[in-house]
Amino acid sequence: MIDCYRYTDKEVKELLKSIVIIQDSREQEASHITKWFDEKKIPYVTQKLETADYSFYIPANAELGIARDMYFDDKIVIERKNSLEEISSCFTTTRTAFENEFIRCRAKLHLLIENASYEDIIDHKYRTEYNPASFLASLHSFADRYNFSITFMKDKNLSGQFIYLTMYYFLRNYLLGR
Repeated sequence: MIDCYRYTDKEVKELLKSIVIIQDSREQEASHITKWFDEKKIPYVTQKLETADYSFYIPANAELGIARDMYFDDKIVIERKNSLEEISSCFTTTRTAFENEFIRCRAKLHLLIENASYEDIIDHKYRTEYNPASFLASLHSFADRYNFSITFMKDKNLSGQFIYLTMYYFLRNYLLGR
C-alpha cells in the first residue's frame, strides 16, 4: 500500500506525472474540461464514480511497489455544477437526492460552480426564483454540515485546470505525508 512508503523526490515526480483523472460517466456537457485535458496531454477516463463528478487514480507501477491501479475516489472528489441555475435546482427541486450524495461521500469534497461568482448570488444574477438569502443559507449550511469547500469559476474554461491541480496537489501532499 502506498501509505507504507516514503518516496524520493524523483519518485514523487514520477507518480505525479502518472495521474489519470476520472470523469464520472453521468457527467454532462463537460467538453470544455476534456478539451483542456487533451490540450495539456492529461490522461483521463470516463467511468462511474459513486459520488461526485471527478477524482483520479495512479496506474500500477511495479518499480515503485504499486502492484495495481490505486484509486483515490474515497479520498478526494469534485462535484461540478455548470451554473447557479443548476445548483439552485439542487437546493430546491432535488434537494433530498443532492443532500444524499453528500451524506454518502466519504472523501474530501470540493464543490465547483461554473459560470458564476459569489456576487452573482447576492445580486440575483441567475434565472430562478430562489431567494438569494435562502440560496446563500443553503450553500453555507451544506458546506459546513458536509465539510466541503466551494470554488466559483466565472470562466468555465479554467475548470479543467482547477480539477487537475486540485488532484495533483492533493496527491503531492499525500505522498509527502502532509
